Amino acid sequence: MPIRSRLPRCLVVAGLAIAPAVIAPTVAAGADGARGEPKPKTMQQVLDASKPSDWRTLDPADTLYLELPGGRVVIELASAFAPLHADNIRTLVRQKYFDGLAIVRVQDNFVTQWGDPEGENEARARPFGEAKRTLAPEFTRSSEGLAFTRLDDGDVFAPQVGFSNGFPAARDPASRQAWLAHCYGMVGAGRGNEAESGSGAELYVVIGHAPRQLDRNIATVGRVVKGMELLSSLPRGTGPLGFYEKPEQRVPITSIRLAADVPATERSRLERLRTDTATFRALVESRRNRRDDWYLVPAGRIDLCNVPLPVREARD
Repeated sequence: MPIRSRLPRCLVVAGLAIAPAVIAPTVAAGADGARGEPKPKTMQQVLDASKPSDWRTLDPADTLYLELPGGRVVIELASAFAPLHADNIRTLVRQKYFDGLAIVRVQDNFVTQWGDPEGENEARARPFGEAKRTLAPEFTRSSEGLAFTRLDDGDVFAPQVGFSNGFPAARDPASRQAWLAHCYGMVGAGRGNEAESGSGAELYVVIGHAPRQLDRNIATVGRVVKGMELLSSLPRGTGPLGFYEKPEQRVPITSIRLAADVPATERSRLERLRTDTATFRALVESRRNRRDDWYLVPAGRIDLCNVPLPVREARD
């Protein structure tokens, strides 16, 4: 399928299991801790008080290093949501499929996309080797069996939203289906009009306001955990949909490697705040009702895609 046709029609799927944790909104007493109540903690104070068990290290088998001229982008694969795509991406990476390809599209307030610039030309397109050219959609999956920390603030696009193992997600109790949400930094696999036409050979990352209309229409395969600035600050494409019109405009990909295949001394030692902890629930509340000195009126609500998902250098 032509590369230009694949992204606008992409989708995600993920399954989550109902868990008792609910991140419910509270009524703020006031930004100055009125009524004699202690002033609630800021997000930084919540993080400063976190325990080592509140954090988890990235699994090297689920971590990609996208090396660009400007530096390294670290991506965590969502294998629990899109296992077929994650496996195919690992195969492509280990075959060094992406090495020497390019970022081909940067559309303002939407996505940065990378893949084979010659993908439309069968005679010149890079061979897939042992990787599959098409995969089952993986747009949604059963919500049974996956942890889900619910965000009880309401949502326009789904009956319920929340977090599963560090990824923003949604679910529908009636259909027992769940899926990943297109928040900033989420990575998806481009496809054509046919639901099964994606492979993971064309990937994109959301760099603008969350395009949640893509939810359940494309396989969301992961999330950038470090290096978003290397993707979001690139020059915008001058062609339709933000595609680069000239080869010299494209940003070359030095390589993509699986962290498990990189020597331990060369890995990025990162850990993410677990989203199934009391610390994370306190963090959400600190952002739902901001008590920083600048804020005068706490909002009382928070959108799924506005909840921070902290990442830090691993502690010994």
